[in-house]
Amino acid sequence: MQAVVFERYGEVAEVREVPDPRPAPHGVTVRVEATGLCRSDWHGWQGHDPDITLPHVPGHELAGVVEAVGDRVTRWRPGDRVTVPFVCACGSCGACAAGDQQVCERQTQPGFTHWGSFAQYVALDHADVNLVAVPEEMSFATAASLGCRFATAFRAVVQQGRVAAGEWVAVHGCGGVGLSAVMIAAASGARVVAVDVSPQALDLARKFGAAQCLDASSTPDTAAAIHALTDGGAHLSLDALGSPTTCAASVNGLRRRGRHIQVGLLPSTSGTTPVPMARAIALELELLGSHGMAAHTYPPMLELVRAGVLRPDLLVTSTIGLDAVPAALAAMGTAPGAGVTVIEPWN
Repeated sequence: MQAVVFERYGEVAEVREVPDPRPAPHGVTVRVEATGLCRSDWHGWQGHDPDITLPHVPGHELAGVVEAVGDRVTRWRPGDRVTVPFVCACGSCGACAAGDQQVCERQTQPGFTHWGSFAQYVALDHADVNLVAVPEEMSFATAASLGCRFATAFRAVVQQGRVAAGEWVAVHGCGGVGLSAVMIAAASGARVVAVDVSPQALDLARKFGAAQCLDASSTPDTAAAIHALTDGGAHLSLDALGSPTTCAASVNGLRRRGRHIQVGLLPSTSGTTPVPMARAIALELELLGSHGMAAHTYPPMLELVRAGVLRPDLLVTSTIGLDAVPAALAAMGTAPGAGVTVIEPWN
């Protein structure tokens, strides 16, 4: 098969022919019809993830068709249309038994713990626990956008963040996760303040329901600006980018008893991230992480997509083939872009 491979961290990847993957007894091989280009893939390419072994094929946000199944798989057959969370759970540890597959103790992640979906085929583990059926009417590009960014944002806003109609929600960083969070919060009846340095990203945030937009490049104190816009601070705030600056701004922009959700990865190369804990104590703030979403919790999100309340398809702003991936991956370090870029490996 054709796949995007990098041999060294930070060096430009290349498209080459590699062996087709085979499914584990509990897994499947999926023919990849669409896969998202995510900032997490850039972090992996930069060497920020200790699970990666070189050489490596990135890619974790995918949808496609089951090609082959292991002999212990009972729920899936070749030809099934599927997607998958980026965290693949084992199904048998304590966290999985509690229904918390997104923090599985023995999780695997395509594109990180093993070769991923920037390829024509990908192997996925523990298929009966992790695969999600893709409705016939849903495009593969839309389904691919769900597996990491949209599902992550849905859980961060709805399940972890407990968003309520009428609340002010601040979203710091309007890439794929941030724009998804804007759309989901606005659809929940919240008033959203979107924060980014890109005019294009902020335009999309307005399109997806943001009531206010802040250009962080010309606003020296975004937390203070959020307090002014919301008459006291956000009820719920998300750092959807992942940097010491956006993390602190998210916490500092909260009102009393507000809720901060850390969604964006904070690379170890940035050192220790200072968090304003004195403020967290004084105002009784909640500081929570959010890490993907378990496959069994997809149905409410899929129903909102089916009903047209949520439109993840509108987040897809670019479609490319495998040949364009190395340059697009490298560019994410300096120009993360707006919306979701989807790769079609067979195009």
